[in-house]
Amino acid sequence: MRVPLSWLREYVDLPATETGRDVQAKLISVGLEVETVEQLGEGLKGPLVVGKVLTIEELEGFKKPIRFCTVDVGQANGTGEPQEIVCGARNFAVGDKVVVVLPGAVLPGDFAIAARKTYGKTSHGMICSGDELGMGDDGSHGIIVLPPEHEVGTDAIELLQLVDEVLDIAVTPDRGYALSIRGVARETATAYGLPLRDPALLDVPQPNAFGYPVQVSDPMGCDRFTARTVTGLDPEARSPLWLTRRLQKTGMRPISLAVDITNYVMLEIGQPLHAYDRSRVQGPIGVRRATQGEKLTTLDGVTRTLDAEDLVITDDRGPIGLAGVMGGANTEIDDTEDTTTEVVVEAAHFDALSISRTARRHKLASEASKRFERGVDPQAASAAAQRTVDLLVLLAGGTADAGVTEVVAPSAPHSITIPADHPDKVAGVAYGRETVVRRLQEVGCDVIGNSAAWNASLGGGGRATGGKDELIVTVPSWRPDLTDPNDLAEEVIRLEGYENLPSTLPKPPAGRGLTDRQRLHRRVGRALAGAGYVEAPNYPFVGEHVFDQFGLTADDPNRRVVKLVNPLSDEEPALRTTLLPGLLGALRRNDGRGSHDLALFETGLVFHPREELKIAVRLPVDRRPTDEEIASLTEALPVQPRHAAVVLAGAREQAGWWGKGRPADWADAVEAARVLAREAGTELVVRGGQYGPWHPGRCAELVVSADGAEQVIGYAGELHPGVLKALGLPARTSAMELDLDVLESASSGVPKGPKISTFPVATQDVALVVDVAVPHADVEAVLREGAGELLESIRLFDVYENAAQLGEGKKSLAYALRFRAGDRTLTVDEASAARDAAVALAGERVGAVLRG
Repeated sequence: MRVPLSWLREYVDLPATETGRDVQAKLISVGLEVETVEQLGEGLKGPLVVGKVLTIEELEGFKKPIRFCTVDVGQANGTGEPQEIVCGARNFAVGDKVVVVLPGAVLPGDFAIAARKTYGKTSHGMICSGDELGMGDDGSHGIIVLPPEHEVGTDAIELLQLVDEVLDIAVTPDRGYALSIRGVARETATAYGLPLRDPALLDVPQPNAFGYPVQVSDPMGCDRFTARTVTGLDPEARSPLWLTRRLQKTGMRPISLAVDITNYVMLEIGQPLHAYDRSRVQGPIGVRRATQGEKLTTLDGVTRTLDAEDLVITDDRGPIGLAGVMGGANTEIDDTEDTTTEVVVEAAHFDALSISRTARRHKLASEASKRFERGVDPQAASAAAQRTVDLLVLLAGGTADAGVTEVVAPSAPHSITIPADHPDKVAGVAYGRETVVRRLQEVGCDVIGNSAAWNASLGGGGRATGGKDELIVTVPSWRPDLTDPNDLAEEVIRLEGYENLPSTLPKPPAGRGLTDRQRLHRRVGRALAGAGYVEAPNYPFVGEHVFDQFGLTADDPNRRVVKLVNPLSDEEPALRTTLLPGLLGALRRNDGRGSHDLALFETGLVFHPREELKIAVRLPVDRRPTDEEIASLTEALPVQPRHAAVVLAGAREQAGWWGKGRPADWADAVEAARVLAREAGTELVVRGGQYGPWHPGRCAELVVSADGAEQVIGYAGELHPGVLKALGLPARTSAMELDLDVLESASSGVPKGPKISTFPVATQDVALVVDVAVPHADVEAVLREGAGELLESIRLFDVYENAAQLGEGKKSLAYALRFRAGDRTLTVDEASAARDAAVALAGERVGAVLRG
């Protein structure tokens, strides 16, 4: 909410010396978040005056239309002679009043004005547009054309109110009243201890039977509807400068007089209004729920299909507006043909939840809906309607119709019973009854006391024996957010000053530190960072089209997603089942911006829907939920395992004087999985596999043994060329993803450091010839088993294929076996025997033959 300080001063007599910064500090102290104070007209220096265009000469021979004008500026130029000015704007004519800046002036942005030769003429100043003066858009897209009544030579700085301060307030959802000058003025008056001139305190005529007919069929959705009629409007009347300037300062664009007045009153009092062209409304105005599938063309020109929950304004033809959101095009006031002479003013109060849902359903946020969904003062509707009528009569020459329509659903004020010392207990500060009552009354509450304790206090005899000191607080109509004692306590605390609350350091009991799972997650992140990867967290949202790009089969479990009811983006309405879409998107963006050597990682949750969908229970807030309640809530949530993933592209090792470097490939992705397995203390089996986005033949299946059975926890390798093309990724991009939770469950516990033997190692190399289809992982597993306990480590160091030497369909796998005993030096015979046993078992299990 943008609040001009000049407007605020109309309702609160602030000291003349108070600046916007001073008011900002005061409002922040009472809990309003004033983000900035904008200095309008900062650096502006005259002369800036009203001028009258005398002549216009069209200059020829230039790429764009140029006009050479003479303008009467009175005595502002010191000579009284017409001012010669070159101007490119086309939206003015001879006789128009314009704003002229003369040489020697300085415009916002430190733009100094001087006479200069241009287009073959000397221009002595400028004819100004609103943008050049920092006024904002006035809808003309050209220079400012003033009403004819303003005298030549008048100071335009004062006339246009160019110098002002504007407070930009971030209004939280619970303080809808602050989306108005009235609400901010109330807070300002309270902060300064000054009286408030409430703009809603107006003499309003009583409703009668002569007003425009209104039928409200849904009193729950609309509990108040005021209608007033104004006739005899001058269709050519324009909004005066003071009105348009106030709208511009608050960030709104002037449109037409009637619309400007409704916007002005909304900003002033906080009550959204709508003005209908009476000649275009057929029959009584109604308020009802829409029929499913009904159509309505709103003021923005969009034809919308209505939902049965939408609240609509109707006439005999059907819907003419989305209640509390936007009016319909078929009853709008014509701001182009100037034909509207009679208007019906609507000031209604709608259900906040209904308006919020409608605005989101149609993706149609408006100034009105923003206020209704945060809470509007229902008691202000008739005053806002009266204020609108008064301005229409004053500025458009209209006549207020004697008829007044007011449809009101019965309701009672909301009262809260609160112990007088409740704010003291919440804040840990002894405010006392008197302070609590005074602060609540400043908010606008009516406060009465519990009879026994209150009467005893008034009688000077202290509290009544056994009487409970309670206050009965009736909250004001403009504060629907005050619903319970804690809300009232917050009001007392904020007005007394959050800065006055004592600082008390909490004393939590000593804990047991991080869990094993938390330690693993931290170790995984540190290990990948140490291996040269950069963490790139991403949003957990995906579009289902990415599964087609990944080449997933129709029955793939990853295609079953949890969809959001209200997604941030329609293109990504589901929660991710894999980390790769976000990581690959980050890799693509970085590669497109010139970073071609990339290694990124992410650890995070993925989401899988449960087979049986359950509705979550609403947990209590006045006690700790029971274990059963927490368990039922957990059962309603999606399954959320934690995954880890990496993606690589470009160079893995940079070239330089030390060597040629090398590109990242599938082996680096596999090694990343091994890094994670080592951190988890888990034995990882890597074997050939194929899944989704990975390249056939360059994809490794990652397997662990959990609960006595093998389980595939992920894949690593080079991505399929088709996937790279579909996603716009660099060639030979590699990736790895695995289930970190399963990796942890297969762990043998915290990794233990190796026991270093003091005895020497015995190394035996062996080359085995096997069928090409036999995976290296199977051969290695058999060698480990056959070598027995003396085998310390095994490493594949060569793969060789040559049909002439090995035979068709054969390959040679060369391994380095390291043998060591913990209590003695192994003999050559012992190492050779262990090697021979391993080779023999490999020959038996996988058909391996010792090469050579």
